[in-house]
Amino acid sequence: MKAYDEDDGDSGHDEKGAADDADTGTGTGARIPLPRASVEDGGRVLPDPPPVAMEHQVLTSLLGAWALAACSAQEAAAVEEHLGECEACAEEALRLREAVTLLQRPESLDLDPALRTRVLDGCLERRPPRIPVPEWATPYDAETARLDALLQDFGDAEWHAPVRLRWFEGDGAASRRTTVAGVIAHLLTVDGTVAVTLGLHDPLGDITAPSRAPAARTEAYWRASHYPPTRAVRAPWREQSHSIVRTVAFTGDAGGLPVSYGDFELPLRDAMLDRAFECWVHAEDIAEAVDYPYAPPSARHLNGMIDLAARMLPGVLAARRRAGLATPGDRPHLVAAGEPGRSLRLEIEGSGGGEWLIPLDSPGAVGSADHEVAHVALDGVEFCRLAAGHVPPAEAAAGQVGDREAIRDVLFAAANLSRM
Repeated sequence: MKAYDEDDGDSGHDEKGAADDADTGTGTGARIPLPRASVEDGGRVLPDPPPVAMEHQVLTSLLGAWALAACSAQEAAAVEEHLGECEACAEEALRLREAVTLLQRPESLDLDPALRTRVLDGCLERRPPRIPVPEWATPYDAETARLDALLQDFGDAEWHAPVRLRWFEGDGAASRRTTVAGVIAHLLTVDGTVAVTLGLHDPLGDITAPSRAPAARTEAYWRASHYPPTRAVRAPWREQSHSIVRTVAFTGDAGGLPVSYGDFELPLRDAMLDRAFECWVHAEDIAEAVDYPYAPPSARHLNGMIDLAARMLPGVLAARRRAGLATPGDRPHLVAAGEPGRSLRLEIEGSGGGEWLIPLDSPGAVGSADHEVAHVALDGVEFCRLAAGHVPPAEAAAGQVGDREAIRDVLFAAANLSRM
């Protein structure tokens, strides 16, 4: 017996049998015809679509959609062909295109300053670093990176742009004129106090400063320079900031290591927050000098900076009393260390906000809601600019309720947190 598809030479008989089988539904089965070849499969050029004939009124109604690039390909071709023939429609199309450009929001070609932080956060979520940076050092790492990104495209004109450093001394404002390069030199020398504590190289080198106070170190560095600082100061500042972050990552639980600022000390974890805060403040000074926008730190980092300022306020209040700068007639109720005393509620609104109870009469006292005598509310960025000496205490946009003398003392103490 032969298989049905074997060729026995009688092709005509096979064709007839296949036709008979298809007609009668009997035999070995119906044959399925092959699909017809498509034009696309043959490699031949596709024919152009026939032109669409449209009346003038229809084409005019399509001008708005054409200006918004919302027409089909055939409609757009018909409109564009018509514009070459009709002067009135061509003028109307031009006006519509110009109107569309006004509706579009202009996009800046500059990268978002927070892009690096977002990319790093995304990378660290996927693959944690072998030696992670302590949480208390991440604000410094982020702020130095943001400032470095701002500086990278500066030309000579920007590096020598005038900058006025501002802070608050006693009950009055103080300032010092320098340049963008001078500000980076200032950050380099003051960050050097942390570097020295960690056993790193002191950027002052052989330069002798009268004290470890930030202003004394900066003035000594500026005086020892034969020429005003230039863009060359960026490289040592950047390398020092990288070395500090790299070193604290190896310190483990050394956040309590004392860092001396001359007339006071801060534990390393607070000194890193302090340096992050000053880096952001001076980055804003630089951005203002070159007319460039600069965003505040992330909410988490801003909250840490505000918390540090709130914790330092009782000590500054005590120092102002010793210097005779407290409100006339103010009589503090001295309490034992660790005991509750008169308190001011500091409410910080917006990004990085929260509430802090500030003891008013002794740095060793504990803030207590039961002994609250005043309430002050400020925006987070406004409070930080007050603490940086950029906003006079009398002009701070603060909501105030309660003891006016206590409120004045706290606002002036916040301004006295600033320094050069």
